[in-house]
Amino acid sequence: MKVLVTGASGLLGSHVAELLSERGARVRALVRKTSDRRHLETLHNVELFEGSVEQADRLREAVDGVDAIIHAAGIVKARNADEFFVVNVGGTSNLVDAARRHATSLRRFVYVSSLTACGPSADGSPVPAEQEIPNNAYGRSKLAAEKVVLAARGALHGVILRPGAIYGPRDREIFDLFLTVKRGLLPMVAGGTAKSSWVYVTDCAQACMRALDADVPSGSKYFVDDGGTALTQKQIFEDIEGALGRRALVRTNLPRAVVMGVARGVETFGRLMNRPVMFTREKADMLVQHWVCSSEVTRRELAWEPKVPWAEGVKLAVKWYRENGWL
Repeated sequence: MKVLVTGASGLLGSHVAELLSERGARVRALVRKTSDRRHLETLHNVELFEGSVEQADRLREAVDGVDAIIHAAGIVKARNADEFFVVNVGGTSNLVDAARRHATSLRRFVYVSSLTACGPSADGSPVPAEQEIPNNAYGRSKLAAEKVVLAARGALHGVILRPGAIYGPRDREIFDLFLTVKRGLLPMVAGGTAKSSWVYVTDCAQACMRALDADVPSGSKYFVDDGGTALTQKQIFEDIEGALGRRALVRTNLPRAVVMGVARGVETFGRLMNRPVMFTREKADMLVQHWVCSSEVTRRELAWEPKVPWAEGVKLAVKWYRENGWL
């Protein structure tokens, strides 16, 4: 089998490429000119293909001769809302169009979406699969990209995955939480009661493998989490403290208004420097909302089972960060 992996140098994409390589598949890894390719270059049967999902002409070449596509490319921070749509929606549209026209042997198209495409949970219980009320630009772009895949489900056998928060080795976004606690700070927001669902990156990559192989209808959508109870923000920070073996010296409970003020300042800095920033007012607002899903249907229909619960995964993440000089 030959599989095109987009976003192959990113957190999830690199683990997907690694698993495919281990099982003997040939991997065509779509990487940008600026991508860090060091890990991919250590893997067997991996062909690095330079390009991006915004380049329709490169995608036409990238899909040629592949049997499956795992589309994990996308951006989680942007200079404005339009940029989310250019990459996450426009890029997906380019890839779907290329696959329909030029991937003559394609048998499966797996799109990695996000729980944010559904919107938050009002009461902390898992959101239903049919809920589609994203409340931020990133979530709206992921939902719009899902619609692109679903619109082609008659021509492409598409499967959509909606992971919760993905963490683990090679992650640079959630890593900031670990770094903050290591520096002695524990900044909870509004009491730290907001709940969220998490999944260790290797488990999420395995879900992508099962989405490639499982006999499920085109257009199927599946949540991906670790199968455990949703975590409160307070619990997350306490478990990070435990994994690091140190207690934060400065423990603060920040009101929502203060957090929004900080985010506004970060946004202003981003505009002045013309660069994307992660901590925006929309992201700050997410810290007081519940982001909860259930992978019960996923486990049953994809015959997939997460192996790394949060309590173990947080320790494994710290171990990897330390071994690789990040902490």
